[in-house]
Amino acid sequence: MNRRNVRAFLVSVLTALALHVGDAAAQGAGSDFVGGTGDVPLAPGLIEDSKANVVFDSPAGRIVESYAFGRGEVDKVKAFYADTLPQLGWVAAEPGVFRREGEVLRIDAAYEDAVDKRVVVRFSLSPDSAAH
Repeated sequence: MNRRNVRAFLVSVLTALALHVGDAAAQGAGSDFVGGTGDVPLAPGLIEDSKANVVFDSPAGRIVESYAFGRGEVDKVKAFYADTLPQLGWVAAEPGVFRREGEVLRIDAAYEDAVDKRVVVRFSLSPDSAAH
């Protein structure tokens, strides 16, 4: 193999690798949101328990229940959602409860283990009966 062939080979390998890494990053980007919600982000440090997700459509609208966990502070998780969700069109109805376009989102965050600071967050999305 001459230098030109080696160079062409290396360029093609590096291009393929770059495309593969880009695809993997794009696929992983979806994991930054609560499954079934489309646009409810996971707070920093949380990991969704996708095996515990319940997602289905009812005649009145979609119903989602999801859980996430991680180490951190419950107050910081609550503050993240209180600050972030209004930017996405959700209106705070009361602490941990948000409404948007005929849906209500409830977010409950608590310590599973206060000593280890393991936080568990429950997301519940359902049709908003108050909107009908």
